[in-house]
Amino acid sequence: MQDPSDTLEQIPYLSPRRLEALALPSLVVVDSIEKLIRGQAAGTVWAASKSTLTPPDGRYIMSTLAAADDPQIVSAKLLVLNLRNAARGLADLNSLVTLLDSETGLPLAVVDGNWVTAVRTAGLSGVAARRMARPESASLAFVGCGVQARSHLQLMADLFPIREIHAYGRGAANREALCRLAEQRGLRAMAHDDARAAVAAADIVVSSVSVPPQAPPPAFMDARWLKPGAFVAFVDLAGIWVPEGMPALDRIVIDDLVQEATQARKLVDPALVAGDLAGLVMGTVPGRASAEERSGFAFRGMAIGDLAIAALAYKQALLF
Repeated sequence: MQDPSDTLEQIPYLSPRRLEALALPSLVVVDSIEKLIRGQAAGTVWAASKSTLTPPDGRYIMSTLAAADDPQIVSAKLLVLNLRNAARGLADLNSLVTLLDSETGLPLAVVDGNWVTAVRTAGLSGVAARRMARPESASLAFVGCGVQARSHLQLMADLFPIREIHAYGRGAANREALCRLAEQRGLRAMAHDDARAAVAAADIVVSSVSVPPQAPPPAFMDARWLKPGAFVAFVDLAGIWVPEGMPALDRIVIDDLVQEATQARKLVDPALVAGDLAGLVMGTVPGRASAEERSGFAFRGMAIGDLAIAALAYKQALLF
């Protein structure tokens, strides 16, 4: 029998560079998340609600935990968001995902959590968009042009016949980088200084402005600006969207009704919520009902999303 201490000395670390080199296909990312959502309904996947700590100095510390029989893996993610990191030359958010064998408990790998978070967040948006956005969506708008915008650009352009993007963001460097990335894919890219102009003609909108949990900025986006048929992925907890405009959406789905029930501050008015992502995937919550319907997906992130992507990356890494 192998000595567990030998295993501990050989735990691989999947770095951002190694993870990027895997080039996971967008459809595989979305399908992997959907598989675990179905597994949770079948009782072979389990997840805890997010656990958070909010020290008085403005840091946000969070953990997620999920386990599955197929794949036979437990994932635990630890994350720290600290806006003071910018002065240190560091990213605001840093995290790690630890993977264990769900049968034996032996460690399998440590995975860069920032990469996992970016890929799984876009993947969650993709699960919802496949059912809520118009299949012919060709115009994609971004409010916020950072890491999440880049990961969503890649995924949405793979899932839909996107021809152009509209970019609005407070940082000119990020906005220009996002436009260059779109142009490298052969897309037309337009930068905007006005948020309303950026989203007015878009079929799909990705809202990913960094919002400090303890001190969110004043809301400045309004769902009433959206054209009929638009779909919005509220990656930023819908924190920058004015509440009085949300009824303009015909359908709002969140990621997890059980998790949301534990949160003091709700993503949106519960009366506006049609259901959650599991309901969409399992068919108990209908997707798009008409071409003119405005819809939105508001989410905090799901532990099974972290598990799905970290496990997928680990399995792919073993092949190289």
